[in-house]
Amino acid sequence: MVRNTNRHFKFDWITVILFFLLVGFGWLNILSASHTGNTINYFDLSQPFGKQLIFIFLTFGLIILLLAIDAKFYERFSSVIYIISMLSLVGLFLFGKTVNGATSWYAIGGMTLQPSEFAKTATALAVAKYISDLNTNINSFKDQIRTFVIIIIPAILVLLQNDTGSTIVYAAFFFVLYREGLPKYYLTIGVYIILLSIISLKFGPTKTSILALLFLIGFHFLSKKKLKIFQSILILLVAIAVSFGVKFFYQSILQPHQQDRISLWLRLEKDPQKLEQMKRTFAYNLNESEKAISSGGFAGKGFMEGTRTTGKFVPEQHTDYIFSTVGEEWGFLGSASVVVLFVLLLIRILHLAELQKSQFSRVYGYGVASIIFIHFFINIGMVMGLIPTIGIPLPMFSYGGSGLWAFTILIFIFVKLDSNRINEW
Repeated sequence: MVRNTNRHFKFDWITVILFFLLVGFGWLNILSASHTGNTINYFDLSQPFGKQLIFIFLTFGLIILLLAIDAKFYERFSSVIYIISMLSLVGLFLFGKTVNGATSWYAIGGMTLQPSEFAKTATALAVAKYISDLNTNINSFKDQIRTFVIIIIPAILVLLQNDTGSTIVYAAFFFVLYREGLPKYYLTIGVYIILLSIISLKFGPTKTSILALLFLIGFHFLSKKKLKIFQSILILLVAIAVSFGVKFFYQSILQPHQQDRISLWLRLEKDPQKLEQMKRTFAYNLNESEKAISSGGFAGKGFMEGTRTTGKFVPEQHTDYIFSTVGEEWGFLGSASVVVLFVLLLIRILHLAELQKSQFSRVYGYGVASIIFIHFFINIGMVMGLIPTIGIPLPMFSYGGSGLWAFTILIFIFVKLDSNRINEW
């Protein structure tokens, strides 16, 4: 399974450099967000920055291993990797450790391992394998269902662990399927349901249903492309079902803290006292994060000079809220630089994916870009209050060995697949 080490091979240095720039800058912000006192021991394993530095050093060995394995191994054994990953998720229900209400970790000695992070890579490999199979036609409803099942299985297992953030990441595979020819009406239906859901929560199901009816009437008279009567009725019934279904789901299924987060995001709560209470309780992290980012101004307060960061105003700032450290200490310039680095990495991966001669490699490349994009988009949007608070890390930035290694595996498998393309020229 391992190539002859004497064989010379090339790989994309731009992707590698962007990866390490993000990891390095991320560690500097973890250091700033978690250090205590004036004297710093960089290898202090009692501190997050010390542990993360060890994780980064071990990452080099992981990268060497990933690049040494034959590229064909990842395609040939993708199904086995997927099955093992699913079993690791199932095992959490028997042997998992609960942290912050989510049973998502295995406790191994003094360390914890989160298999849901690695399951994303396994799912990307499995989707790439199935779609690239000669007998698969993504325009076939049967093959669409089978592909959805591959994606839904880990999503459900992660959701049952009470890890909503990681569950949402699996929606990223829609972009992959869309690139490979998934019919456009899936996109239309998805956008339609999302808009109806937001409008229903904001204005109520009755007003939303009436608005849908008025829209259909206007569309009928103004559009050149007329809908048939049964199509209009079907769309209206779906609108009514979604409107009332979302309201029921919001009030009867979601946990109180989840309801409060959505309420705060959509500005549903009008009582000033209740709003102030929200900011002191479940929305405290978000409120302090927004203050930290806004206080950074254009150029920031300087590395390890952020008063809100050094004062520990944002709890657990080195994990999901790490971007607030960037905003305070590096300002708009530093925040924009981080966004640019992520965008460049995504563009580079997509560019390389389009160059692949193998459909498996192309589909996997799009899976890599989509997963990173969802994490990047949701985390930064959450920290800035643009979307509801969802527990999801910023790739290569947030503290955590599982997250860092999972993204390392995700990216460097693609680097290896791409190097195989380069060496075959």
